Amino acid sequence: MTDGVLNVVLGVVASAVSGGLGWLAQSLRRRRRLERERAFFGLPAAGEALLVVNRQAGAPDRASVARDDVYALMELAALVRGCGAQATLTGHDEVRQGLGDKTEFCVGGPTSNKRTAAHLASWLPGISYRDPLPDAGHPVPTLVVGPREYAFRTSAEQPGGQAYVLLARVHLRAGSRPVFVIAGQTAVSNHAAARYLASHHRTLARRHGRDGAFAVVLRLVNARAYGPDVVEFEADVTAAATTRPQPAAV
Repeated sequence: MTDGVLNVVLGVVASAVSGGLGWLAQSLRRRRRLERERAFFGLPAAGEALLVVNRQAGAPDRASVARDDVYALMELAALVRGCGAQATLTGHDEVRQGLGDKTEFCVGGPTSNKRTAAHLASWLPGISYRDPLPDAGHPVPTLVVGPREYAFRTSAEQPGGQAYVLLARVHLRAGSRPVFVIAGQTAVSNHAAARYLASHHRTLARRHGRDGAFAVVLRLVNARAYGPDVVEFEADVTAAATTRPQPAAV
C-alpha cells in the first residue's frame, strides 16, 4: 500500500472514529438532559401524569373549558409525552385521590378548579384570590401572596392589559411525585405559564433543585397583541406562599 493510499485510509478511519465519538457524546448529553427533565417533573419512562382540567369561568355549561386552557393542557400533554410518560385527563370535580403517587398538573385558579383550591389551602396557605372592588370594571380576582397584591389590569388601564399567574410545585413528602399548580387570572395566562414551565424548567431546577417546592408569579404582558408569548418573571414568592397567615387579632 502506497503512502498516499495509507493516508487516505487513515483519514477515513479517523473521520469515522471522530464522528462516532461525537454521536456518542451527543447521545449521552441528550440522555442526561432527558433524565434531568424526568427527575424535575417526576416522570420516569412509562410513568403516569394527571392533568386536572378546570371549567370556563362564567360559562353556563359546567363541562365547558376555555380555549386557552385547552392549549395549556396540550402543552403539558406534549411535555409529559416528551418524557416518555402517559397523561390522563380528568375534571377538577372528578379527582378522588391523594398526592404523591403520580405527577399532577392542575390548571386554573381556585374559582374554576376545586382541586387548585384544595392545593392552595393545604400546601400554599399564604396565597389567596380576592374578588375585585366593585368599581374595578372587570370580574377578575386579584392574586394575593402574603402582603403583596397582583391586580389584573384591563386594556383601558394599560395597553393590551396585564395579568398574573401563579406557577408552583409542591411535594407531599420526600421522594413523592410533585404537583404543579398553574393558577392564572385568565385562561391566556394559564397557557403562558404552561409554556414557561416547559421552556424554563432547567432554570427552575437550578434555582430550586430537582425536588424543591417553589412558587413564582409570572406577568403576562399585552395578551391582546401577543397572546401567551410575552410572559415575564415577576417574583419568587415561595416563602410567603408556604407561610400560613397569622389570624387577625380579636
